[in-house]
Amino acid sequence: MSEKKSVIETIKENYDQMFAAEKKVADFILQNPEKAVNANVSELANFSQVSDATIIRMCKHIGYQGYYQMRIFLSHDLGRKQADTGDMSQEEATGTLKDLFSRIAGNVLGLLDHLNIENLQACADLINHCNIVHLVAVGNTSPLIMDLGFRLGRSGIHATYNTISEYFFNHINLAKEDDIVIAVSHSGTSKQVVQAMELAKEKKLKIIAITGAEYSPVSKLADYLLLSKENKPLFEDYGKNSHLNEMAVIDALLYYVSNGNFHTDADIDAPEVMLAEYKL
Repeated sequence: MSEKKSVIETIKENYDQMFAAEKKVADFILQNPEKAVNANVSELANFSQVSDATIIRMCKHIGYQGYYQMRIFLSHDLGRKQADTGDMSQEEATGTLKDLFSRIAGNVLGLLDHLNIENLQACADLINHCNIVHLVAVGNTSPLIMDLGFRLGRSGIHATYNTISEYFFNHINLAKEDDIVIAVSHSGTSKQVVQAMELAKEKKLKIIAITGAEYSPVSKLADYLLLSKENKPLFEDYGKNSHLNEMAVIDALLYYVSNGNFHTDADIDAPEVMLAEYKL
């Protein structure tokens, strides 16, 4: 695979050597490149009427490391194409500050299309009555579970959380049946998150997933799905995703956890008291 060639060119050059199922994927990408670049592996599989494994196999067959890498290159190709056309003015591209924040607020309000009180309440009840909550995330989503774990602890709920996958694998492996797992993944395709959820399934643990992808490996494994999908993504470039919707879902979940929280340990504020001397 030549790095100078676009994804579309690479697919066309290798088309005749593809298997029949792989050609279904290739056909969809060639006909719908913009739609394909915004789809995760499960969504593209659904569009193409093939399996997730076929998507990955096709990408490797034509010289990419996997779907993730091909999607990045396709995103770059489409970005360069848009930049070359010069159809959009700088003012149209950036908009006003009011327009920008209206779009951000609209994405958060759009969560109402994907969430309901009953599901949030069920997740909150599960958290309030479990033994330990094991939190899972990787990459730039990891800070979200670190914050969530701390805040659960301040509510008197025991939680394990770490940015290193080996740590949360170990915590889940040692978990009891009355423990639960909360997995956070914007894309829904992070391999280590999926592996942790598969291990949790083997241990018969209930799983809550917070993800922006309704059709993804993460959403398929979840017992309770809290969808953080953006109706109008602020960043189109792959890898620059906003996590504001995930943060909003976490806040909503914690709100219901707090309302139903029966953890009234008198020592729960001890850490805050200890740290009081460091605040004015």
